[in-house]
Amino acid sequence: MTAAIAAADKCFWVIVANESRALIYARDSKSGPLRELFSMENKTGRRKRGELVSDREGRSFDSSGQGRHAMTEEKSGPKRQAAEAFARRVAQRIAEVLNQGTCRGFALIAAPRFLGDLRDAVETATSTPAYLTIDKDIVGSDLATIEQLIAKSS
Repeated sequence: MTAAIAAADKCFWVIVANESRALIYARDSKSGPLRELFSMENKTGRRKRGELVSDREGRSFDSSGQGRHAMTEEKSGPKRQAAEAFARRVAQRIAEVLNQGTCRGFALIAAPRFLGDLRDAVETATSTPAYLTIDKDIVGSDLATIEQLIAKSS
């Protein structure tokens, strides 16, 4: 049997993320001051497609006529797959602290193109929804900017 976690030891998480980086902040209340806990990196998210794939698309002839063209890329290219895997890693970390009982809730602030991946991953990892979601890429912004954005959106 594990010891109960005191209410003073529980905090709210604010995750500020994009495809290449996630910054995790904590606050004692939903409107309290933020403090940075740690960050997570996705080095693949910063690389160019050419660095991830060694060759070009295949070539194909048209079904009629003499045209020849590049075959289209898969719907889920290597950068997309890396972003989805990173979202799953972040969601898994959120699920861990929720299950431990050290987190009372969480907010997601992410680039619009990444927020959907993050929401899907969190939904799969835990049944607890975010108390706030904001679709804005502010990774690298100072704490005051993040706090103002949260205050406006609450």
